[in-house]
Amino acid sequence: MSSPTPLKFLMPGYFSVVMGLSGLTLAWHNAAGLLGEMATGIALVLGLLSAIVFGVLLVASWLRWQRYPAALADDLKHPVRHAFIAALPVSMLLLATVGVALGGAAEPLGPVWNALWWVGSLAQLWATVWVLGRWLAPAAAAQPGAGGAAALWPSITPVLLIPVVGNVVVPLAGLPLGHGTWSALQFGIGAFLWPVVLTLILARRIAHSPLPERILPAWFITIAPPSVIGVVLTQWQAPLPVVLGLWGVALFFLVWVAQLVRRIATQPFGVAFWAFSFPLAAFTVLTLRVAQLGQIGALQTAAVLLLAITSIAVLWLGFATVRGLRDGSLLAPEPVANIIPASA
Repeated sequence: MSSPTPLKFLMPGYFSVVMGLSGLTLAWHNAAGLLGEMATGIALVLGLLSAIVFGVLLVASWLRWQRYPAALADDLKHPVRHAFIAALPVSMLLLATVGVALGGAAEPLGPVWNALWWVGSLAQLWATVWVLGRWLAPAAAAQPGAGGAAALWPSITPVLLIPVVGNVVVPLAGLPLGHGTWSALQFGIGAFLWPVVLTLILARRIAHSPLPERILPAWFITIAPPSVIGVVLTQWQAPLPVVLGLWGVALFFLVWVAQLVRRIATQPFGVAFWAFSFPLAAFTVLTLRVAQLGQIGALQTAAVLLLAITSIAVLWLGFATVRGLRDGSLLAPEPVANIIPASA
């Protein structure tokens, strides 16, 4: 049954749809060298769709903020949903990357991509400081039923990689736009914090508690950091063995988390399923880059196969999302998970 107030439940995590579509756009764009003009045409259509979805979500999110400010406040207090606040600036950075890739950094739309990139970059940096600042808040050590830092563990999930490590996305558009120095500074923040956050996520799983079943797809986010870092390093013309090493790390995470697919398939569809999309697309882009740079035939074949798998996955996610919006299973109250808020 549909909720009478669906807008109330439009959490920031819905911007992961834009991330997935933008990532797939970049994957098809990078496949043009192998597949020709068809790939460019598909990328243009997907890029336009990404921009439309972003615009709709931006307007809807603004209306939600005006009509249901308490709902947004609850999201910002939630131990998992608060980290999705960074999905908005990351979406802006990816849309700027799509714009630069498809239209170039020069006139007439270059200033638009430049402005979008700056807003996304600064907002992403703010999101990183805000999310990590919660760890320093006095309330973090004063949760009922949990002593000291134990209250923070529920907030340590792979979703945390979006606000903290998402800074590595900045150079994708920043470099062609001519912002190499700032891109390197912000990239360094994300690259430095990636192993820190990953270690905390593994420590939480081993020493404390597993993730709630309904956010199991978030484990796929672990594929994204090495993939994006590898793509950025190709822009900086890093040695091929270094990029191949990151490709191997990303492949490991893909193989590692793929064993969760069967468990995830038993869960009702939710927006968390979009956690599949951008990581798969980022890994596909990196595979295409490595295959073309190294002229590795086997990787070229693997890249085309990955592109097909990612496209099918995003297509399925799109149909499932439309069906969920139509039948009311999305934009509805979520099941209550047995987790403790990270801060008041």
